[in-house]
Amino acid sequence: MSLRLYNSLTRRVEPFAPRDPACPTMYVCGPTVYNYVHIGNARGPVVFGVLAALLRRRHGALRYARNITDVDDKINAAAREQGVPILAIAERFAAAYRQDMAALGVAPPDIEPEATAHIPQIVAMIERLVERGHAYAAEGHVLFSVESFPAYGKLSRRDPDEMRAGARVEVAPYKRDPGDFVLWKPSDGDLPGWDSPWGRGRPGWHIECSAMAAAHLGETIDIHAGGVDLQFPHHENEIAQSECAHGGATFARFWLHNGMLTLSGAKMSKSLGNIEKVHDLLQRHPAEALRYALLSAHYRQPLDWSDGLIEQSARTLDRLYGTLRDLGDVEAAPEIPEAIEVALDDDLNTPQALAELARIAGEARKAEGAERGAHKARLLGAGLALGLLQQAPEAWFGRGGADDGGDEARIQALVDERSEAKRVRDFARADAIRDRLAAEGVVLEDTPQGVRWARKRA
Repeated sequence: MSLRLYNSLTRRVEPFAPRDPACPTMYVCGPTVYNYVHIGNARGPVVFGVLAALLRRRHGALRYARNITDVDDKINAAAREQGVPILAIAERFAAAYRQDMAALGVAPPDIEPEATAHIPQIVAMIERLVERGHAYAAEGHVLFSVESFPAYGKLSRRDPDEMRAGARVEVAPYKRDPGDFVLWKPSDGDLPGWDSPWGRGRPGWHIECSAMAAAHLGETIDIHAGGVDLQFPHHENEIAQSECAHGGATFARFWLHNGMLTLSGAKMSKSLGNIEKVHDLLQRHPAEALRYALLSAHYRQPLDWSDGLIEQSARTLDRLYGTLRDLGDVEAAPEIPEAIEVALDDDLNTPQALAELARIAGEARKAEGAERGAHKARLLGAGLALGLLQQAPEAWFGRGGADDGGDEARIQALVDERSEAKRVRDFARADAIRDRLAAEGVVLEDTPQGVRWARKRA
């Protein structure tokens, strides 16, 4: 098996081979912690977490870093608005982010660098850029000179001249070129700041990731990943400043970008106000259903988010956990099927992997005798590769009371499964489902319009 990934830098799917076969390196852009993250912010951690697990299986080890941006003007603004210290905002929402990701089944990275803990490395990188003529100081700021890097725009395929002509904001008078971006800026009053050769100040956003990636993963990393909205200017600027600071060494060999989530066709964005916070969604829906929904489309494609998508994901998980519950009398250790690995090798094709998961579950439902243990092992292994089916069926089905909407979805899923079993003349399976529902106090009525069900009244 050979992993192939779409490289945004070359615009093609390429075989992936790490520089060090014993330990690939991967950096994923993390959150700016000034509020709860929305579900679109979770897509990258979920999908690239699947990739991280795959790389560990293939290579035995991985150095995976996902940063926390804990110094930013948005954090400063939130602190002023709420009348609390800046540190209180950053710590509160960094903790909330970790809790939300854990709930979604996202394993923590090996390294979680925070920007404020890397000020010396940031200052040192800026100093190198100034010394080498790639950056300049002006009015307390230090700016990167885009003109000094001829390859600027190679990731986003944007022409620097067109970017200058298309500038829509007033250009600061201290900039030599409209495209030059801030590496360091002055801090006055209550703003967070650190001493530097250019006075008390704080780093710009882009330089933080470059410095943290170099500090923990080296000058050249195998994979850099994040949302497609970060491709420009953030990732483009990372490439420019990193390669100039490191004497032209390639910054990242593979660039992976996940597509955006939309609501009713419009990009999900805090600035537009059309967001669904993970924190809120977790109060209303099973976390695993949210994870399943995030994996239901290919990571590079847009995904339209809706309650219908979540409910469909929950019903699918009802069927899968129902299968595991039916196999509860046999012992089995997870074994990841080759078909799942093949799907993930194809540029993380999670929709195909989920289709394989459903097929494996279908085979497991039909298994008899000694075959049941082998099929359960394959089902558990398929779920393991995707971060699904990792709890006991009783825990999944016991997540709400008898009147909980999730329980109704589970019952409806079983009713639908019975109807399908009857359609394919698997009457033994249909009768087993009817008997199981009857034991739970659910009465079925076959009508010309379909199957109706109701709970027995006490």
